[in-house]
Amino acid sequence: MAAFLLGAVLLIVQPQVVPSRPAINSKAETTSQSIQRELLRKTSQKNDFKENIHSNGSCRQLPHTVIIGVRKGGTRALLEMLSLHPDIAAAESEVHFFDWEDHYRNGLQWYINQMPFSYPHQITVEKTPAYFTSPKVPERVYNMNQSMRLLLILRDPSERVLSDYTQVFYNHMQKHKPYPSIEQFLIKDGELNVGYKAINRSLYYIHMQNWLKYFPLDHIHIVDGDKLIKDPFPEIEKVERFLKLSPQINASNFYFNKTKGFYCLRDSGRERCLHESKGRAHPQVDTWLLEKLHEYFHEPNKKFFELVGRTFDWH
Repeated sequence: MAAFLLGAVLLIVQPQVVPSRPAINSKAETTSQSIQRELLRKTSQKNDFKENIHSNGSCRQLPHTVIIGVRKGGTRALLEMLSLHPDIAAAESEVHFFDWEDHYRNGLQWYINQMPFSYPHQITVEKTPAYFTSPKVPERVYNMNQSMRLLLILRDPSERVLSDYTQVFYNHMQKHKPYPSIEQFLIKDGELNVGYKAINRSLYYIHMQNWLKYFPLDHIHIVDGDKLIKDPFPEIEKVERFLKLSPQINASNFYFNKTKGFYCLRDSGRERCLHESKGRAHPQVDTWLLEKLHEYFHEPNKKFFELVGRTFDWH
């Protein structure tokens, strides 16, 4: 029995092979292979594989799709909308397996343990927005599954910066801790503070280059986060096609909540909206400072459009 369980584990975690490999030097490749072997070793040493099989025929398995980001781009909304599809099994929490060292050292079996139970016909999805901007993550995902299909949701970089600040601001307010104004982060010595982390996260061109070293562009579907807010159904249709899902989500699954000011979901007669932390009003920012942001992102946005072969309606 032990031998059978060990064999089953290795079958689940064995990455699929594709013809192409990223252009990395032999030393880095050797390091990657040793990391992968170590992950497999830790997985094979676990005895809790049987706990991942349910009596109803479902089981926990490695994700087929990962929502890699971007932070404050609409990843939670995307996951909730995608979960309307009966063939999707979504992890509820952000796992942070590939970007947090303490988690990554636990091995792939630990990662599997964080996944929901799913049936063989279902696609398992997890989302961790920090993956997109973490330099180590693309290679680690590639080492696990070279043919992984990735979802990336982006919005206007300037708006994303404001939303990023807003989230941290409210987190501090809930803990009754003071937090500086957004101007104190955006301005340094009279100029735009390009060292501000929220600005760096909006430099999509830089982070996308890192992902394209390991995954071809047709394995990364970019969701327009601004359009998802205004008219979600067409964007979700595109995601269904990218994941090769049967068209099950309909326009009737979405309704506009005037009180909240954004779209909510309707599923089998039940209506639900995103958490109240979503859709918060951004701080008032002087026009000249917004113009500074728009001017700063103009060239990086242009490079990003050329990199992915499409444009977005950003400032």
